[in-house]
Amino acid sequence: MTDTSRPPTRQQGEDGRAHWKGLSTGAVGLLGGLVIGVSTIAPAYTLSGALGPTASAVGEHLPAILLVGFVPMLLVAIGYRQLNKAMPDSGTTFTWASRTFGPWVGWFGSWCLLAATILVLSNLAGIAVDFFYLALSQISGQDWVADLTRNVPVNIATCLVFMAAAAWISYRGLEATKTFQYVLVTFQVVVLAWFAVAAFGHVAGGSAFDATPVRLEWFNPFGVESFSAFAAGVALSVFIYWGWDVVVTMNEESRGTTTTPGKAAIATILVVVALYTAVSVATLSFAGVSTAEFGLGNPDIQENVFAALAGPVMGPFAVLMSLAVLSSSASSLQSTMISPARTMLAMGHYGALSSKYAKVHPTYRTPGYATVVAVVIASVFYAVMRVISENVLWDTITTLGMMVCFYYGVTALACVWYFRREATASLGALVTKLVAPLLGGLLLLVFFFQTAWDSMDPAYGSGSEVGGVGLVFVLGLAIFVLGLIAMAVQYARSPEFFRRRFETTEYPT
Repeated sequence: MTDTSRPPTRQQGEDGRAHWKGLSTGAVGLLGGLVIGVSTIAPAYTLSGALGPTASAVGEHLPAILLVGFVPMLLVAIGYRQLNKAMPDSGTTFTWASRTFGPWVGWFGSWCLLAATILVLSNLAGIAVDFFYLALSQISGQDWVADLTRNVPVNIATCLVFMAAAAWISYRGLEATKTFQYVLVTFQVVVLAWFAVAAFGHVAGGSAFDATPVRLEWFNPFGVESFSAFAAGVALSVFIYWGWDVVVTMNEESRGTTTTPGKAAIATILVVVALYTAVSVATLSFAGVSTAEFGLGNPDIQENVFAALAGPVMGPFAVLMSLAVLSSSASSLQSTMISPARTMLAMGHYGALSSKYAKVHPTYRTPGYATVVAVVIASVFYAVMRVISENVLWDTITTLGMMVCFYYGVTALACVWYFRREATASLGALVTKLVAPLLGGLLLLVFFFQTAWDSMDPAYGSGSEVGGVGLVFVLGLAIFVLGLIAMAVQYARSPEFFRRRFETTEYPT
């Protein structure tokens, strides 16, 4: 049951309904939401792993593809903002889709959200471990220290420590989260800006690896040589923007419940696209797209572009980039926990999960039980997959792109359907409540089906296969089937939620 140790605070949308779950109120403002949103996207960590593969797919049109990936994210965020105005609820996708399309769609949409966020927690922790030992090696001058990350027991033990630390901060509430994030986000943004300026400095001074003057053609998405390359690049660029919706899951804890989260979500996307554009153009101008030593087309550096380029670009300060990627993955590890915990809180609150998930800590006003469950699942998953095969672990992480496109797409279409009768009241309503979310949702669902189709190729991801079918597709299908099974089990345990027909004038209860 929800904690009721104090009277509920009214948190109303346009429909005037109150849905208080016991979370702390007024804990996050616009700046705090922006910082947490940026930390969840983790620009330093994301760029390090995404610049190379994206450049290998689209060449010098890298900045254009990053801008194209930004478009559906912005359109969907506009839909999220409108839904949050009408129904401010920490359940977001779960609550909105349940109310609009019914409990089955809402439950499965939230399953995809939970699968994506919990899977990425494992990846973030693994990356944090890699850069932790790399930074220690650079600081100490001992090369063998960096190899500790390849020692499976040491790697898993370190990963579990990072998981536990991140969970402890999340458990203690958003005030602790904000303080932690302000420091780490500021540090990684400063280092990324330093890297971009230094790269442009080398280009201007003639000391760049493959100095290439910036051209307008880089920003032309129609210059990509094939649609397959374009689709592959867009799929990668969509992933690098994922995570901004965490600020909307904090709506019940925000100052200005119906307005601040939506503004913070859009502000997060705008800040990140500006940062991505600056760093991608600087990197492209410095390194080019060849397959030579530091070229972005070199497969040997694509998994971690900054590890290869930080030295040539930043000189003796290269260790700062390792620390920036470490801080980026660590801060995202902690802030990413916000979303699944609050989604499970809402599901427990409305009867879609056990009432245990609706428990809120009486002191910290956080979904303590849900937070612990999320980190335990992510920790066990990482430990098991790391022992079985690192390829299986990374291919499983790759499948989260499909989950993201699905639940973002469903949520955007929920906005269209929910506001269908009032969307034509004005031009502004038509754009923000119908056109923008419709286009964004359809684009992401197209990317979902395209990715599912492409991932059937054994060459997709790590190149592993099962019976001639790509492992990424098999794992994605397994997660979807597991979700259907989990939903059926929950229906058998508590059919009341699934049998209910939600009226348009009320939340699920």
